[in-house]
Amino acid sequence: MASNENDQWQALPVDDANKTERKFSHKSASEYYDPCQDFADRSLKCMRRNGFDKEMCGDYFQAYRDCKKTWMTQRRFGSSGQK
Repeated sequence: MASNENDQWQALPVDDANKTERKFSHKSASEYYDPCQDFADRSLKCMRRNGFDKEMCGDYFQAYRDCKKTWMTQRRFGSSGQK
């Protein structure tokens, strides 16, 4: 029975995986896409580089918070930032 369970979880063929990747890489901002992901990645890289010392990465965290705040404001009030 265990072999049947494993058979259900096969990797997608390369073509299907590429289609899925393209689909999400070209999506507009939504619940599936975070335009601030680059800032999040940079924060994590900083943490790894500095032995997870949060004080060394404060600027990266602030940049991420600023990005998220701007993005959420734009989503709330529309892309112009006004009601």
